[in-house]
Amino acid sequence: MSAINNQLTSLEICAGAGGQAIGLESAGFDHVALVEVDHHACNTLRYNRPSWNVIEDDVRKFDGKPFKGIDLFAGGVPCPPFSVAGKQLGWDDERDLFPDALRLVEETGPKAVMIENVKGLMSKKFANYRKQILRKLEQLGYLGDWKLVYAADYGVPQLRPRAILVALKEAYWPYFNWPSQTEEKRHTVGEALYQQMKSNGWEGAAAWKNKANAIAPTIVGGSKKHGGADLGPTRAKKAWLELGVNGKSLADEPPGPGFEGTPKLTVRMAAIIQGFPEEWVFTGKKTASYRQVGNAFPPPVAKVIGGAIASALRKEQVFDKPGIELEFAFSEITKK
Repeated sequence: MSAINNQLTSLEICAGAGGQAIGLESAGFDHVALVEVDHHACNTLRYNRPSWNVIEDDVRKFDGKPFKGIDLFAGGVPCPPFSVAGKQLGWDDERDLFPDALRLVEETGPKAVMIENVKGLMSKKFANYRKQILRKLEQLGYLGDWKLVYAADYGVPQLRPRAILVALKEAYWPYFNWPSQTEEKRHTVGEALYQQMKSNGWEGAAAWKNKANAIAPTIVGGSKKHGGADLGPTRAKKAWLELGVNGKSLADEPPGPGFEGTPKLTVRMAAIIQGFPEEWVFTGKKTASYRQVGNAFPPPVAKVIGGAIASALRKEQVFDKPGIELEFAFSEITKK
């Protein structure tokens, strides 16, 4: 599973509707397989990328040994064990897939690892949990670090803080550095959704755009057991209302001529807030589609962090890390 023609290979678990996969693809990774248990999400992946090897299976049952030697092992393991809504049970939560993620890292032996989760994982309560994961990775020959990353820092019109773990084989770690925030202008909700809001002839779209002049709160997808097609708990709905959005449910289409009141988001609008490409199609009914959107890792964030990993694997960039003699090289990304 080694890279061919300088193309880096990746295996992703808990792939969802493809947010992380899209970003990593843009960063230069060729997906040898994407593992996802949700049928609707698998259909979305297959619809948009027929060439991808989508494996519809439970990660707990997945055997990583056939994929030995990939460049990157990535994934967004379920967040309920570390979220407030999920009661933050951590190791004691049967939904915790970090043990299986570590098993698969050991089976596949990648050069790099990237795993994302909710902000709650970065709390003091889980400090020991994070250390244990780094310790296990160190035993497998990796050096790594955790970082709290905000999607808004990378051009996404949404706050969306996420806990990111990046680890690389010791030979590559000196070349990795967390990317700084993008220099792109931060887009407000109004700027991001204006074209959609006016697409059906709503005369109030321009005025709405001026009101929705801030970054969105975190999109919440809900689980299969709890939550539906709405924009989250009471606090989130209140934040959306301040932006001129009714978060109690989703609309089937943008507001039309003569619409009065507070507009709702469509699934497509939510996807734009998450940073998905306009052409990406979500399969399934509205609630199933929205859950795919809400639970996703924003593609622009995955692209930036994936790009930093790719550069490290090619030993292209130089960073001032104490005690390490660095080589000087220029990446293709820098040249462009």
